[in-house]
Amino acid sequence: MLARLNGVTDIEIHFLQIKFNAIGVYLDTDGIVEHLQGWKGKNQLLEDDAFFNALVSAPVEKVLRLVVIKEIKGSQYGVQLESSVRDRLVATDSYDDDEEEALEKVADFFQSKYFRPGSVVTFHFPATAAAEISFATEGKEETKVAVENAGVAEMMQRWYLGGESAVSQSTVKSLAEHFAAVLSSP
Repeated sequence: MLARLNGVTDIEIHFLQIKFNAIGVYLDTDGIVEHLQGWKGKNQLLEDDAFFNALVSAPVEKVLRLVVIKEIKGSQYGVQLESSVRDRLVATDSYDDDEEEALEKVADFFQSKYFRPGSVVTFHFPATAAAEISFATEGKEETKVAVENAGVAEMMQRWYLGGESAVSQSTVKSLAEHFAAVLSSP
C-alpha cells in the first residue's frame, strides 16, 4: 500500500513566496518503514542527510504527484529539472553520454507542454526499474516518457526527496515530520 505525504514547492524571490505546485509523495508504507528502522526513535530527521539518502535509496515503489498551482511553460520546468539533475550527476562524477541522452529525452518531453493550473506531473519510481514520467492536463490525453537511466532517475528523486538540497523544503519538512512520528510509534 502506498501512503501519501504532502508538500508544496516554494521559490523565494525578494521575500515573496510563489507556490508553483503542490506535491504528493506516495510510498510503499510497510517497505519504507522497514527500510528506515535505523532512524526509529529519532526526532530530528530534517537535518539528517543520511536519512534522506536512505529514503531515496529504499528499494520500494515511490510516486511523486505534482499538481500545478501557478502556470508555467513545460520548457521552463524541463530546463530546471535537467539542470538540477545534471549538476547532481556532475557533483558525484556520474555524468556521461548515457546520462546526457536520458536528460535530453526528459527535457524534450516537457518542451511542448504547458502547465496550466490543475495539470498533473507524475513521477513513478518502481522498486525494480528506473522511472516513468507522465503529464496530464485538462482537455489533453495523458503522455508518458520512460527514464531508463538509473542514475538520472535517482537524481530526479533527490531533487524532490533529497533533504537539504531538495527543491521543496516544505515537502522535505513534511516527510521528516511524518517519519519521525511513524518511527517513534510502538
